[in-house]
Amino acid sequence: MTRNIIAILRGITPDEALPVAEALITAGVTTIEVPLNSPDPFDSIALMAKEFGEQALIGAGTVLSPDNVDRLAEAGGRIVVSPDCNIAVIDRTVALGLQSWPGVLTPTECFAAIRAGATGLKVFPSFLIGAEGLAAMKAVLPPEVPVYAVGGVGPSNFAEWRKAGAEGFGIGSALYKPGLTAAEVGERAKGMVAAWDALPA
Repeated sequence: MTRNIIAILRGITPDEALPVAEALITAGVTTIEVPLNSPDPFDSIALMAKEFGEQALIGAGTVLSPDNVDRLAEAGGRIVVSPDCNIAVIDRTVALGLQSWPGVLTPTECFAAIRAGATGLKVFPSFLIGAEGLAAMKAVLPPEVPVYAVGGVGPSNFAEWRKAGAEGFGIGSALYKPGLTAAEVGERAKGMVAAWDALPA
């Protein structure tokens, strides 16, 4: 079963990359992003992509330039997540055959991203518009374009966001923050997976 949860590993180091990725995958979280403002992010991505690239979708977050996209592709990453809607980043991502998930918060940004070829939309920070705001945008967005809520989302409100139209979620510090062991991350991931599995079909 695929759970539409992106683990956001902000601050992870290459030394932690493999044990944390393994813990997440074992728990059932199989999409992993390493934000590029983490220490040596491309090293972490390369390690995870080499070891777990067949089992999980590995990539980068906080991708702000086409050069970042090129470096991600060289490291073996396959998903590009950004905090903003940068058409140049989307263009390069699409050209390289990678998944593109730009950050959006308004209908204007949503449609700009869709026209540029984005795989899906990352509503960020989603707490600013709330589930009601997402529901209003979903009424006009193409249903085939998945929308993930990121920022202020967790097991306690998964159901509310799903009802509003979110197909998935990006989870950061509730899953991983520097100082947690791989085992602790795995336990948190199991809780997220259980919450996802409990959602109505």
